[in-house]
Amino acid sequence: MTSTLDTPTGTPGPPVRTVASRPSPVAAGLSAAQVEELGRRLDAIRDRVVASRGADDAAYIHSVIRTQRYLEIGGRALLFTGVLPPAWIAGTAMLSASKILENMELGHNVMHGQWDWMRDPKIHSSTWEWDNTSPAAAWKYTHNYEHHTYTNVVGRDRDVGYGILRMSDEQPWRPYYLGNPLWNALLATFFQWGVALHDLEAEKIASGEKSLRSVWPQLKAIGRKVRRQFTKDYMVFPALAGPFFLPVLAGNATANLVRNLWSHAIIFCGHFPDGAVQFSEEQLEDETRGQWYLRQMLGSANLDGGPLFHLMTGNLSFQIEHHLFPDLPSNRYAEIAPEIRAICAEYGLEYTSGPLWTQYAQVLRTINRLALPPRRAAPAPSAVPPVPTPAPRPAA
Repeated sequence: MTSTLDTPTGTPGPPVRTVASRPSPVAAGLSAAQVEELGRRLDAIRDRVVASRGADDAAYIHSVIRTQRYLEIGGRALLFTGVLPPAWIAGTAMLSASKILENMELGHNVMHGQWDWMRDPKIHSSTWEWDNTSPAAAWKYTHNYEHHTYTNVVGRDRDVGYGILRMSDEQPWRPYYLGNPLWNALLATFFQWGVALHDLEAEKIASGEKSLRSVWPQLKAIGRKVRRQFTKDYMVFPALAGPFFLPVLAGNATANLVRNLWSHAIIFCGHFPDGAVQFSEEQLEDETRGQWYLRQMLGSANLDGGPLFHLMTGNLSFQIEHHLFPDLPSNRYAEIAPEIRAICAEYGLEYTSGPLWTQYAQVLRTINRLALPPRRAAPAPSAVPPVPTPAPRPAA
């Protein structure tokens, strides 16, 4: 599907060719000048937040770090007495919450550079290493650069399908994609491992585009990180529990599973529900800053919820704001979200947002639909006019 941003008088605006994978909002009624004015207004919002960063923001991130560490310490301590079911359940819940906070509100956002302005080497994108099997350096390239530069551009944003899923009608169908629902379930279950392989571009190795030798240094880095994570969660802490080895092992595995399922759901709901637009590579040609902002707004979706919910999503429930301003402190997204929503309404743009269960149901529906081969289009009617039936001759 191709749509063009036109003024009401028909003046051509910047083209936005969307991929018709699902019903999607069409940016209409904007001239090229209006798109650039939109960009300037969004730049002004960013500049205002940057200028106002200060002690309150620093206090926020320090409080999140303390909370995450208290949850981890408390959870692991309770698991050491995990032979008692209530202690095991409470310890596993606390450790799960700790891992979610560490990955989403801390790891993801710190490595985006959101807190680099504090000049604290302990909370800096260049030094943070998260509790995940994907090395920070590899993730920062595939996510911070590839995904945030080419958001939802089919063929350039490798987060569209993660190399194993068909998430767009423009991805050619193959029998392999009949497994789309199964591949998605496996990706959700082992999400941290999927992210590590995603950074490796395993699909290019399988297709022969990349050789194992070319990725060997990266493979070794992933191996070191996997060994560290596996040793910590599945050997050291269970061994420290002595006779409670198995309850601690089960608690750690469950916490990792909960973190994987939650992260997968939040991330997919921010990119693939109804209303999140996908784009073709042609949209990137001579793309201005205003057009880049427009693409972020149309290609993202938010999640409705309260403060605790937003915290546990790493504030990625404000995915629109995050895609617009990935390096702003995450605690400021809630503050600017009403302003972004108002701007969308003013310019006639869809501000896609909804509850988690609704958005995730839409994502699963799309995954299931795209597992099937495309329906064949009905044949076009013949351009040859029908031969008229001769009129009956009058009787003699």
